[in-house]
Amino acid sequence: MKNDIDRGSIGLPDIQRPFVWKDTKVRDLFDSMYRGFPVGYLLLWTNGNVDGIRQIGADGKQKNPNLNTASAFNYIIQPNPDQMLRVSIGLAFRRAVLKYVYNILRGKDLETGEFDIERREIQFKRLKIAQEKVLDLTNWHEYLKCIKQAGYLKGDMLSAKTNIIYVYIMFLIGRVEFQIELSELRKIISKWFFMTALTGRYSSSPESQMEQDLSLLRNVTNKQDFIHVLDQQIYNQFTNDYWTITLPNNSLATSSPTSPAMYAYYASLNILNAVGLFSTMKVSDLLQEGLRAKKSPLEIHHLFPKEYLKKKGITDQQQINQIANYALVEWSDNIEISDKAPFEYLPKYVERYSDNEELSQLYYWHALPENWQNMEYSEFLQKRRVLIAKVIKDAFGKISN
Repeated sequence: MKNDIDRGSIGLPDIQRPFVWKDTKVRDLFDSMYRGFPVGYLLLWTNGNVDGIRQIGADGKQKNPNLNTASAFNYIIQPNPDQMLRVSIGLAFRRAVLKYVYNILRGKDLETGEFDIERREIQFKRLKIAQEKVLDLTNWHEYLKCIKQAGYLKGDMLSAKTNIIYVYIMFLIGRVEFQIELSELRKIISKWFFMTALTGRYSSSPESQMEQDLSLLRNVTNKQDFIHVLDQQIYNQFTNDYWTITLPNNSLATSSPTSPAMYAYYASLNILNAVGLFSTMKVSDLLQEGLRAKKSPLEIHHLFPKEYLKKKGITDQQQINQIANYALVEWSDNIEISDKAPFEYLPKYVERYSDNEELSQLYYWHALPENWQNMEYSEFLQKRRVLIAKVIKDAFGKISN
């Protein structure tokens, strides 16, 4: 890159030239680079009007355009510069497909195909303003409160980290452009996050899906319409058929270890302030170490243990590891239960509860059918999926009210 600058094949746009670092800052930048610290990024694009010259756009006033080291909320995600650039583009232009953005920053009119120097500089200024909002740690922290309100306390509770990045765009549009009051914004964004995470909205072809979502907002001019558009998309997904058919019979009928539906169920337990199965501690407290820690206080337990099922002739791993066979228990209980049959280990744990109402609440949270310990395995799976779907629906209702 230094050689390209020396040859003149990389130039600096006029809008950047007033912002020059002092020698000490340049020295510190190179020191950080040598040490392998996060140092931000450079945005390059091809100039459609000046032959052979690429121009660099970078925020020289931003000391560290990377949230990794400054944020106290890195248990959710460590965003990288590319991800933050995508958010800036979404906020500035309501675009997600990068091929459109490159043309916009070159000063191209997407309707006529013509280039214009003045338009190029205006568009770049818009991006620069958006970047400042994106990298504002106050905005980032407020957004992460929305994720927490949706029940997602750890980054390993998400199948696709893209979800965090794209929903941040929606949060910023609501806060920056429509200046929605935080409590109201937190409600709609937590609902949107919950829906997109549960349905895996940004798991397959995320860029195209986000482009489609942003297109719905291009003509929105006020906060009421913004909230209405998001709510409409949420309830188009969460129909009665979704809760009673799609979720229990499709989304929950899987053995995928990173299923969005499984993580949404765990998020729902957080929302409902549930305790772990056979525990007195809240799931949210027990999950502080995360689901994938080497020795987490909370472990995924097979309600019908693997070895027990194999003795019953069920050896297919996909059947054994069905989501509906999982429950969150403290690791000490998981070890003690070992490979015992449900009807063998359950009575001991039921004795911990002298109050029938308390036991009923535990059965509700953990979606346990009545007399489940004596059921055939296939019947148990079918009935528990229906109950898990109800818990997820109830949790969504709680963050909606």
